[in-house]
Amino acid sequence: MGTADVPPNQTLYVQNLPEKLKKEDLRKALHAMFSQFGRILDVVALKTFRLRGQAWIVFADVASATNAMKGLQEFPFFDKPMRIQYAKTKSDAVAKMDGSYRPRDPEERAQVNAEKREQLMDRTEKEAAAAAAAAAAAAPAQAPGANPPNKILLVQNLPHTTTAPMLEMLMKQFPGFKEVRLIEAKPGIAFVEFENDAQSQVAMSGLQGFNITPENAMQITFAKKQS
Repeated sequence: MGTADVPPNQTLYVQNLPEKLKKEDLRKALHAMFSQFGRILDVVALKTFRLRGQAWIVFADVASATNAMKGLQEFPFFDKPMRIQYAKTKSDAVAKMDGSYRPRDPEERAQVNAEKREQLMDRTEKEAAAAAAAAAAAAPAQAPGANPPNKILLVQNLPHTTTAPMLEMLMKQFPGFKEVRLIEAKPGIAFVEFENDAQSQVAMSGLQGFNITPENAMQITFAKKQS
């Protein structure tokens, strides 16, 4: 079946993604970008050699998937234009939801088990990261000389090619997001405004250290309050 013959469905197949980005960072960025079009059931991104640079986005309904494909086709995702089409096969998440799920044959089960092992390793890494974050949270919340909480965040160490829409895709997943302001005279720096201090803190906690590229981990602090 050619790609033009694939009927509209809830799962999108996305190609031409950055291959060096960590899998969990890639999944988080894709979820943030695609969730504006509807409820997402799953984001599948594997780092095996054969599947590198690809992902599957599973929506709860076909209309959301269609709108996402139209809205993000050729969108520059970390400087690479995404190529999006409907997936040829129904995802397990959708099959289980509509009651059509059937056990796989031995070869397919082996592939699924390998993927589950990879996901388990990911979960272990995330739990370790969460434990580290909890330990950090137990320490004093504000370093000496740091700016007090503010509804505006200062984001540094961005790639110089970062655009406002790219940064908005990440920030708008957090409640209270208002706008992004890039500093043209200083590439790699942006201000991000939320409705209040509490909402900006949530966004800071969620994206602190997020790898925009393998070389660019976000550095987020509170901006100086204007007197």
